Amino acid sequence: MADAVGVAGAVLLLIGGAFSLVVWPAFLRRVARDDRARDADGRPTRFLTVHVTLVAIALVIAIAQVAVGIWWLAA
Repeated sequence: MADAVGVAGAVLLLIGGAFSLVVWPAFLRRVARDDRARDADGRPTRFLTVHVTLVAIALVIAIAQVAVGIWWLAA
């Protein structure tokens, strides 16, 4: 893909995916340390479960972004 718009789109996908791959795990570490993450017995609460699910979905999307960005650059 030699046109500038295609390269710019691929680079934006790569930057967005890389940003998510850096930011979301750090967010999850903060959530896991939060007092609301575990109940008095040490079991995970819905607060933690919901945030783990959100982060997992965000990371899957980020990996897809990176894969499409690489594919787009290689095309």
